[in-house]
Amino acid sequence: MYQINNPSADIPEVVIGLDHGYGNTKTANRCFPSGVITYDREPTFKSNLLVYDGKYYIVGEDHKEFVAEKMNDNDFYILTLAAVAQELCLRQMFTAKVHLAAGLPLTWVSEQKDEFKAYLLQNEKVDFTFRGFDYHVTFTGADIFPQGFAAVAENLFRFSGVNMLCDIGNGTMNVMFINNRMPIQQKCFTEKYGTQQCMISIRESLLRQFGAAVDETMIEQVIREGTADISERYLNAIRETAKEYSAGIFRLLREHGYDPELMRLYVVGGGGCILRNFGEYDRDRVTIIDDICATAKGYELLARRKMRKGGAV
Repeated sequence: MYQINNPSADIPEVVIGLDHGYGNTKTANRCFPSGVITYDREPTFKSNLLVYDGKYYIVGEDHKEFVAEKMNDNDFYILTLAAVAQELCLRQMFTAKVHLAAGLPLTWVSEQKDEFKAYLLQNEKVDFTFRGFDYHVTFTGADIFPQGFAAVAENLFRFSGVNMLCDIGNGTMNVMFINNRMPIQQKCFTEKYGTQQCMISIRESLLRQFGAAVDETMIEQVIREGTADISERYLNAIRETAKEYSAGIFRLLREHGYDPELMRLYVVGGGGCILRNFGEYDRDRVTIIDDICATAKGYELLARRKMRKGGAV
């Protein structure tokens, strides 16, 4: 979160970057699962309860199912309110003006940008409660940027020569070429091959081999850390499927022109840990950016640059 005006202003104005993932929603300082459960009455458990417009929402208990357009339902709007609340709470702000900085997959930006912006700004003033605190937010604007590219915007000076950027999220994998620090718009691709595809393959493999439905939490631990406190046969089965998924990532990258001898590869997003733990690649020519919040931080950086330039990207 970046504060625009003087901290002593009556109502502070801030820029908040949000990475609306299908697996997790990220801000510059927070990350939580993109699950939303709606109740007409106050639920029993309230640790992540958001109250808005007469309804009750439990946020962060599951992941969001992949949809081609994020505006199809109200879930991402509720996740936006929860994310804004968490960033404001860090500064003990409960009344603020907020300029949103968000993004879409590379190949969706041109077609969906205006609609997604209108979706995020559907209400100028919003009063809601999250985790027991009341928030009063006035949305002053929103900028929509290409997903993935934002994660490396601060270090773009390093991208000399030919580079491929791969953003592996829960629902999609986005690919972009950045040549001599310039993104190549004609070489942007989106594949529905996010980490959820790996999760589905692992569940199916375990069910086929052992007849067992394994909790996703255990599978996620193996994906993130490469190991878990489970029997060797289950661990090996999960690892083998993760290796197959990693090989599939590189196969798709080669189809889009990836050549490790001629270019460097930069990997961002939650899927980077799968490549790190199970992929086969040249560590000297592949950089995996581990910061899960890097894209949200990049959105804030790009929004601030745009403001300084008077609205120019």
